[in-house]
Amino acid sequence: MSPTHPVSEDNEPAQGQLRKLNLTMFLPLLVVAGAVVVATDARSWWDALVLGAGVVAALVSFVRWAAGDVLRVALPCLIVTAAVWPYSVLVAGGSAVFFAVASAGAFVIPQLSRRRVMWAVALTVYVAAVGASRLLVAHEDVSGVLFRYVLIPTGITAAIIGLRFPNKRFYDVVTELEAAREREAELAVIRERVRFASDLHDIQGHTLHVVKLKTALAQKLVDSDTERAKQELREIHALVSDTITQTKALAYAQRRLNLSAELENARNLFEAAGIDVRIDREADVDPGASELLGQVLRETTTNILRHAQATRVQVTLSESSITIVNDGAQQAPLPELRGLAALGQRVTADGGELTVEQKDGRFLTAAVLPHRRSEAQQNR
Repeated sequence: MSPTHPVSEDNEPAQGQLRKLNLTMFLPLLVVAGAVVVATDARSWWDALVLGAGVVAALVSFVRWAAGDVLRVALPCLIVTAAVWPYSVLVAGGSAVFFAVASAGAFVIPQLSRRRVMWAVALTVYVAAVGASRLLVAHEDVSGVLFRYVLIPTGITAAIIGLRFPNKRFYDVVTELEAAREREAELAVIRERVRFASDLHDIQGHTLHVVKLKTALAQKLVDSDTERAKQELREIHALVSDTITQTKALAYAQRRLNLSAELENARNLFEAAGIDVRIDREADVDPGASELLGQVLRETTTNILRHAQATRVQVTLSESSITIVNDGAQQAPLPELRGLAALGQRVTADGGELTVEQKDGRFLTAAVLPHRRSEAQQNR
């Protein structure tokens, strides 16, 4: 027999609670049934002691099953109950203590990792064979002996063990559900970490690149235009301070992008880099789409400043979409843009679509979100 590892209650709380419930409900019944069996079949104190040992072994197997480690006591419990049954049949003349070996087998056999059916059949045959051996010592009616010592014990043993197999499957399903719940919780944590990392990239990656550009510009102007260089340094300081504030807000899940602020920021950055920018508003942006569209604009602005040699940028806004087109795209395969890839997953999760295209020196980023009517519109 090759036992499986028991499932601990700490790791499987639902299964542990069910086992405890079974223990609370059925242990008193088994104790009473065992006492009745001993009182009925025992003819002497010695008989009571032997039969009681079989009942105790069956109860131990039940208690350890409820604790999730019945296989640790499987062998001694089966040996004791299997030995008590022939003693009851051949010496004490009792036929009820078969329930001890049937119970122990029912708790042990379904927990085995293989050959469970074979062991179930073997135990049932053993109960029948021992019961039939009563014919060797009894001078009773053969049909009565077969009915009392063979048919009833064998049938009940087969039924008890057979019913324990679907019961075992039930506990397996509970275990699988618990494992699935734990995996879902772990995936939720991973998704949240990815979201946090993406938001952190949006904030700090964008800022660091802008600081790099402004620092290079300040270095060029420090000798020729001191006041302009000082202005650039003040803007760098303000930008870093704002980034620190946004990072703290992100850590406390309070950060929300403002699309209007992002548009103004993008305009200032493009103009500072010598890029002509045009912003067309076809309609007022839905407040429900503003934050995600602002993230798309911020990430695209960073990519244009970092990867393109743009001279013109066109930003078009509608109620639930944004399109950014720039020239100066590299004549090469589309580069890997991890920030936009992560945003694409967010847009898709929100029911929208993110399009990224590079063709004839132009680079297009377009995000379209599901149309959402505001509450005021819905109440009209």
